[in-house]
Amino acid sequence: MWKKLFTLLFCCSASLYGDGLQSDIDNATTTLREMAKIPEGTIPSEILKNAQGLVILRTIKAGAGISGMGGTGIVLAKTVKGWSAPSAVGVGGAGIGIQIGAEVNDLVLILNSRETVDKFAKMASLSLGIDVSAAAGPVGRTLEAGVVLPKQADVYSYSLTKGLFMGISLEQTVFAVRNEANETYYKKPVTASELLSGKVPPPAGAKSLYQELNKDIR
Repeated sequence: MWKKLFTLLFCCSASLYGDGLQSDIDNATTTLREMAKIPEGTIPSEILKNAQGLVILRTIKAGAGISGMGGTGIVLAKTVKGWSAPSAVGVGGAGIGIQIGAEVNDLVLILNSRETVDKFAKMASLSLGIDVSAAAGPVGRTLEAGVVLPKQADVYSYSLTKGLFMGISLEQTVFAVRNEANETYYKKPVTASELLSGKVPPPAGAKSLYQELNKDIR
């Protein structure tokens, strides 16, 4: 049942937002711009500064009696030359409780270590809470001296909801590399590992994305 729900949500999100990687890059750029407009309720600058990678997604949560979430987006990694070329990713997961109708959300995942980035790069699919640890991320423009962060997880997760980036639990969420989307966009077979390692030059279509990244994540 959950496999069918995952497939349905993934297909719906792809048809709504466009199943091409350029569409996901544009959505990610918009998400970063929305982040910049939020004075306080956003991802702390220290968390962004220390991030080794980012996953930026647009998702649909839907259901009637049961709920599930699916969507598409990109993964990027920090390299010695700057941000890597983006790799296409799909996401799906089961919801908790009863959901009637549909809800669209932008999600941002902070990858806190190179090891976590490598798992996103080398695994065909991975599950939060199983393959990597995940926690709802702390919020606030700055972190006051003496403030104790929650025990660092491999991934901090956030959702853009009602004008605020809020930490959100995404346990039991599954991510999968969209190899066909990568091959179509880069016009050749290319692996997520090659993209996130910096072996593939950043694409011209992601220029605005990199501008936002360099502006907001210092």
